[in-house]
Amino acid sequence: MKIIRTENLVKIYNAKHLPVKAISNVNLEIGQGEFTAIVGPSGSGKTTLLNLLGGLDKPTEGKVFIDGQEITKLSDKKLINFRLNNIGFVFQSFNLIPVLTAKENVSFIMLLQKRNKKEMNQRAEELLKQVGLEDKINVRPNKLSGGQQQRVAVARALASRPKFILADEPTANLDTEAAFNLLDIMARLNKEENITLLFSTHDQRVIERARRVITLVDGAVSKDEVK
Repeated sequence: MKIIRTENLVKIYNAKHLPVKAISNVNLEIGQGEFTAIVGPSGSGKTTLLNLLGGLDKPTEGKVFIDGQEITKLSDKKLINFRLNNIGFVFQSFNLIPVLTAKENVSFIMLLQKRNKKEMNQRAEELLKQVGLEDKINVRPNKLSGGQQQRVAVARALASRPKFILADEPTANLDTEAAFNLLDIMARLNKEENITLLFSTHDQRVIERARRVITLVDGAVSKDEVK
């Protein structure tokens, strides 16, 4: 089952003056349960591609399909709602809300989905336990290490029960031990719960764990390897 599919995806920045083609005719299919790493040198288009797949940016040309639905046709309002209910995001900079506890950060997505309070509390606590933070549920981000904050971010990404998770350089700000802990957790979730993971990364530790590696060069796919 294909969760993500692109057709002739192109992204050009500053098109009217000095155009920069960040993504060039990318055709991809990502299946249910894949653990895929998108790699390439700085400026190769990794983050841009992730943003297009996640509906955070719109392509100049081409189409993006998520579970058969073309998201490139959706209005801004419908796209926001689609992201909320279908896509989980993990960012390099964690992006946690500083005034909220770990549990409240994880619950926030479900609050936007208008879930009932009991369900939110149960799922947030369950997810924090899954990522090894059951003793930190009432702790705010500034009292957590970088690795712990990123694990909260992973729990938050899972909270909405998304079709897949996009992770943009999630280990970049972590030390070696924290990075390995995070990758262990995500690899386990991928294997045990068949969660589809798509990383943009230059981190060899991530690349070694991934079962598929897509290499971008100048915005185009130069290699696509399944291990």
